Amino acid sequence: MHIEHGIVDGAKILLSYGTGAAAATYGLKLAVETVRTSGVASLATRSVAATAAVFTFFQLLPHFPVGVSEVHFILGSTLFLILGAAPAAIGLALGLLLQGLLFAPFDLPQYGINVTTLLVPLFALQVLANRIIAPNTAYVDLKYSQALALSTTYQGGVVAWVAFWAVYGQGFGAENVSSVLAFGGAYMLVVLIEPIVDLGVLAGAKAMRGLSATGLVTPRLYNEA
Repeated sequence: MHIEHGIVDGAKILLSYGTGAAAATYGLKLAVETVRTSGVASLATRSVAATAAVFTFFQLLPHFPVGVSEVHFILGSTLFLILGAAPAAIGLALGLLLQGLLFAPFDLPQYGINVTTLLVPLFALQVLANRIIAPNTAYVDLKYSQALALSTTYQGGVVAWVAFWAVYGQGFGAENVSSVLAFGGAYMLVVLIEPIVDLGVLAGAKAMRGLSATGLVTPRLYNEA
């Protein structure tokens, strides 16, 4: 997800610095909590894995411009379920930054916009997961309806933030609104794919329970809360 250059510019882009900093601060809070429960090594290892995955998602998976932004298969709910909220947040932030530094420097001025758009829906997904997944249910035992709810929350959040930035930067003109709707419609098609990916990855993880003792995955993948 990369909002088009110039959609938000001038003094208006200052807001993205604030939202990006707020998202990073909350991500740091999650990281501290993860260190307390799993240790620094586990957090670092999972964060590196998440960063590599996000960078790969951005560069290798199909992506195409639609309206005010680009449609990507970010698989945010998959990262959350396998690696946990803090590593997923770090991976999204660093993967996005690496892509900007190495391949898309024109996206760097919008980094605050894009990192906000990726991280805040992840945090909303975490809140939803705590509500709809029973404490005695490991993530490998999720139902399709739960995976669908998590994916819809994440992708819907991304679309909502893109719409916010587009309207904030360019207003409610017919062309801008049409571009936002085109992006939203195309992006929500990801919801048709991501829950199936989630369940497929979880099924694979279920067959590799030895990972539970390695620190390479979130403890909740195999264990009760």
